[in-house]
Amino acid sequence: MPVHRVGLVVHQGRDAAREAAGVVHAWCEAHEVPCTEIDVWSADEQRRSAREEARAAGDPDLVVTLGGDGTFLRGARIAVKTGATVLGVDLGKVGFLTEVPACDITTALDAVHAGHAPVEERMTLTVRASRLPEVPAELEAPLCYGRGPVLPPPQARPESTAGDGWGLPLDVNALNDVVVEKLARDHQVGVGVYISGRLLAAYSADGLVVATPTGSTAYSFAAGGPVLSPHMDAVVFTPIAAHMTFNRTVVAAPDEPVALRLLPHSGRAAVSIDGQLRGVLDPGDWIGVYRARQRVRLVRLQPTDFYGRLRDRFRLTDAPATASDGESAPFFRPDSCVPPDLAGLRLPPPTAAR
Repeated sequence: MPVHRVGLVVHQGRDAAREAAGVVHAWCEAHEVPCTEIDVWSADEQRRSAREEARAAGDPDLVVTLGGDGTFLRGARIAVKTGATVLGVDLGKVGFLTEVPACDITTALDAVHAGHAPVEERMTLTVRASRLPEVPAELEAPLCYGRGPVLPPPQARPESTAGDGWGLPLDVNALNDVVVEKLARDHQVGVGVYISGRLLAAYSADGLVVATPTGSTAYSFAAGGPVLSPHMDAVVFTPIAAHMTFNRTVVAAPDEPVALRLLPHSGRAAVSIDGQLRGVLDPGDWIGVYRARQRVRLVRLQPTDFYGRLRDRFRLTDAPATASDGESAPFFRPDSCVPPDLAGLRLPPPTAAR
């Protein structure tokens, strides 16, 4: 499918991103494809919801992000609302989501326009809440200091209605994670955690992360959670600095929702979705996090080498004792045909294709 309209998300704080934006605009002009910059952080304008942003840009079918993973997440929150694909140009330092180096932007756009670029889908999370979240006016400035302009409070999904006890379905998607964390340094959050509607445990902690497999390498990983393949579906729950014996991650099935209820003695808690502050919870409030029907569609120019990227991004080094063994030999990478019992598995390409 040819590209009909491009939405462009630019990290304006980087010279390389602004230069890359000029390349994208030039490509769009040469191919007579409208291009609109979206999710622009401006002191003169309030940020808009994902649906409003997509509508104002004419519902682009391709969103190009120029920056790191944070910039990519800004584009993904808009693209998921319209089913647009996302092309991430890598200008970050520790990114797992961005795909294309800046020098290959034109080649990538040509491949997408010609329909030659494969699309990879990733699971997202959505949320139900006991009430519509909001950030109290007196807390907005200190909570958002250094984080950029705040997004508008999430609204209920237009196509859904709330039933007794089921809460309000919020019009949000998370590609990485939903985080509940304490507001005051000296007051932890007390949270009852429910999986599939049944109480697992009550936690006293600095915060709690509910993540996708894609988000397992982000905040959940920093809190001690496991790395999951982004090709799978799962709901990952990780407590942050929990004051209890059981402080382990729980990996739930994709159809097992995770609910977090603030206990009566708890301090207030901030709710962030993909790193963006979206509300404050009071004791008694709850949110339920579960797999969304919408998936983020990522443009890939070649099969994703997630584990190679994991090795590079985290600078994984081999044990000194193995140095005398030399470089590790390839595994499952011969040039002959794949045996029948391995057919259909994700394997590296043969040597000739690398």
